[in-house]
Amino acid sequence: MINRPLRQSDLRAPRPGRAPATDHARLVVRLTTRDRWILRMLHEHRVLTTLQLAALGFPTYAKARSRLLTLYRYRVLDRFRPLRTRGSAPVHWVLAPAGAAVLAAEAGVEVRDLHYRHEQAMGIAHSLHLAHTVGVNEWFTALTTAPGGGRVLAWWSETRCRRLWGDLVRPDAYGRYTHPDTVLDFFLEYDLGTITLSTVANKLAGYAELARSTGIITPVLLWVPTTRRETTARPALLDTWRTLPDPAAVPVATAAADLLDPTAPHPSPADRVWLALDDTSGGRVALHRLPAAWPYLLSAPASTGTPGAPADDGPTVLPAPAPHPPSVEGER
Repeated sequence: MINRPLRQSDLRAPRPGRAPATDHARLVVRLTTRDRWILRMLHEHRVLTTLQLAALGFPTYAKARSRLLTLYRYRVLDRFRPLRTRGSAPVHWVLAPAGAAVLAAEAGVEVRDLHYRHEQAMGIAHSLHLAHTVGVNEWFTALTTAPGGGRVLAWWSETRCRRLWGDLVRPDAYGRYTHPDTVLDFFLEYDLGTITLSTVANKLAGYAELARSTGIITPVLLWVPTTRRETTARPALLDTWRTLPDPAAVPVATAAADLLDPTAPHPSPADRVWLALDDTSGGRVALHRLPAAWPYLLSAPASTGTPGAPADDGPTVLPAPAPHPPSVEGER
């Protein structure tokens, strides 16, 4: 109103307060096993959409939307919807303060030991890396939910990878994919065409050093948006790969998103879209067929499943959540 002019401070979102102890007590009986898995997934991967969470953990989209709204009302989740120039974006979910308190209590630490800050959690809504983060999570969601006998046993975030190997490499994710008679551990480099190909190729030196220092050969999978980008990237990668001290210690394969069949009921990175970097036949293979091109692959150790002790200057590292929620009878 003209007699009560709007102040800039009135436009600021209220600062989130700490949930009362009574609220935390209520959450003990309100949160299901799947709810707690959702909290761990958001802590690990920062942001997931309703569509992604529905595919990963619910029988229907409607059930996912209903339960996520309930968790929002419990204040364990927060949400935002980014602006799009075309169409509308799905709701994006992040961990809220009460949710961080639940995770801290489960691990027997303080919230501050998780290095959780609500402003930082919501800050991804304005991040220039939002599309990249959501894209990586969409890639793993599609792979995790793909039919055909494959299963994702591990899905580690960029943050976890950076803590483990950041002095040498910073992949966008690490995964373990199994198929009957096949186990494939891999690092994912998810490319949106926003960095130079020389920058992408130069990452191979770090992977070579990681393989040398650990004695473990872990393939690098490069996912690009278009076949045109892939066609340009492969020569740059190959030139750098050939100069490595031991090229065989850094297996590389590439694929492009536009190779997926848009009419398929469930297109995914498991499909026959992969081409090993040193392949000369030009024949693309499904993801589980890649190890046949790379002898002497060794699997990296799986997650220990126990919280890490807080370092003097670092956060408590919670166990990586399973890509699928635990199966609990009666939870639909």
